[in-house]
Amino acid sequence: MSLALAAPGHAQLQRLLPVNGKLGHLVGQQHPLPLLEINKEVLRLAPGGLIIDQNNRTILHGYLPTYAQVLYVLDPRGEVSRIVILTPEELARVEQAQAGRR
Repeated sequence: MSLALAAPGHAQLQRLLPVNGKLGHLVGQQHPLPLLEINKEVLRLAPGGLIIDQNNRTILHGYLPTYAQVLYVLDPRGEVSRIVILTPEELARVEQAQAGRR
């Protein structure tokens, strides 16, 4: 299931974000493929794992920003299967949605 987030009243396509995603702080360009650092924890990018930038494009591990707010999903083995780099507006909405669930 995905969470669609878009600014109300704007005629733009909504970007689908994973509902089961965890909010995290990505520190990129610190570890070789397939390793990633999220929330000060080194995780492994799953085979076939996707990294989606703020413009909704799939990017390679080598193009990770040095720092970003992300929504990430772990597979059953604890590997990262998807990372979505959030825009400031998406980050605010995700934080608001998570606060509402508490």
